[in-house]
Amino acid sequence: MLGLLGFYDELDNRPGRPNGPIRDAVQPVGEPDEADLVAYLDAGHVLIDVMEGGHDVITGSAHRHSLGCSSLVTDGAWLWRQDLPHYVETHHVLLPEAFIEHVRGLDYHMPALVTAQFAPHYNETMPLVGWTSTVPWRSTVAVLEPEPRVETSKAEFDAAMLARARNRPHGNWSKPRKPRRA
Repeated sequence: MLGLLGFYDELDNRPGRPNGPIRDAVQPVGEPDEADLVAYLDAGHVLIDVMEGGHDVITGSAHRHSLGCSSLVTDGAWLWRQDLPHYVETHHVLLPEAFIEHVRGLDYHMPALVTAQFAPHYNETMPLVGWTSTVPWRSTVAVLEPEPRVETSKAEFDAAMLARARNRPHGNWSKPRKPRRA
């Protein structure tokens, strides 16, 4: 079975999720190599791409992984939600020591996914995260190499949100327009 990361109660609005309440995982500071851990999480293999929009369940604000936040990502040994890097870099959520050692042992490089080895773990794990109706893992490729993905950094996202807020016209949009003169 795959190790599970970031499946918190609040993200699915139901208690009893594999990783419990997110507020119990929030730390005042992160790991010394938190940026490398976040980059590793961002580089994972996307298994299921979900089209949705979400928000930070702690602050209520949008974040860089708001779109497709519950998409599922893996490295072949661990499974996490696509928005987990946001919670790690913003709220310093606690990651299991076994995962941290695993990533450090790989020198923060995403491994290739050997489908024959991965398929049984995928099929066993998906029902545990609420995906009971997923079909068994099938792939036409024997080895999936990590694909480079362009991820917006937290700093870039925050700067864009600030610029967007500054560029919005102030005023009441529900106010009727003045009639035009002929």
